[in-house]
Amino acid sequence: MRNGFLAGAAALVFGMALATPASAQFFLKSRDLSDRPTKGAEAGIVQPLPGATAAEERAGLAWTLRAALNVAALQCQFEPTLVTVDNYNATLKDHGPELKSSFDTLTKYFARTAKTPKAGQAALDQFGTRTYSSVTAVYSQINFCQTASSIGSEAVFTPRGDFGNLAERRMRELRNSIATPWGEQMFSRYIGRDPYPVAIPRLDAICWDKKYRWQEKQCGPQTLQPISQPVAGGIAAR
Repeated sequence: MRNGFLAGAAALVFGMALATPASAQFFLKSRDLSDRPTKGAEAGIVQPLPGATAAEERAGLAWTLRAALNVAALQCQFEPTLVTVDNYNATLKDHGPELKSSFDTLTKYFARTAKTPKAGQAALDQFGTRTYSSVTAVYSQINFCQTASSIGSEAVFTPRGDFGNLAERRMRELRNSIATPWGEQMFSRYIGRDPYPVAIPRLDAICWDKKYRWQEKQCGPQTLQPISQPVAGGIAAR
């Protein structure tokens, strides 16, 4: 009886481990990128919406977070335990009406602020393109993918109608994950090359003959020239 209970408990724990995204896919200790909430009007959070109302700013914020989760679904599949694709698909299903409302609000904003309907549509398209570009990570992809996974997981459990509130709470955190390629926070280490000095010979053409033999008459005794020592730290120690 006891063995059966232990086996059942082990199976339950194993199943929970499979269902829950890992929290340390890349580092023993990740950088804490959390930050204060935002309404979206601050510089660098959402693409500028001059003259926007509070509702329009909130729509822009929610739509930008959706775009970021979409990018994560495309860019972060190299680490399946981040479940960014499943998170994004579930977000679209659970928060579809709110996201549609956000897009409709943005459409009306650009129609209101543009001189012509054609100009409004062009401005909306440009807003979408620039939004996607602004949430695409390259050199800080690991930070971005971990953060987007965390936000996407929270989105799945966020009550319908509250996606905008989630965007207000965590959009700065997402921006922080793109801005700087933070690495391992538990242990600092060197990145790039061995921390000890390396010596190389002179490579001037005048110092070598056609058979690649050292010309002492031209350059004196052959000595190795030390190159500068690398600075301690690097990306992983930030």
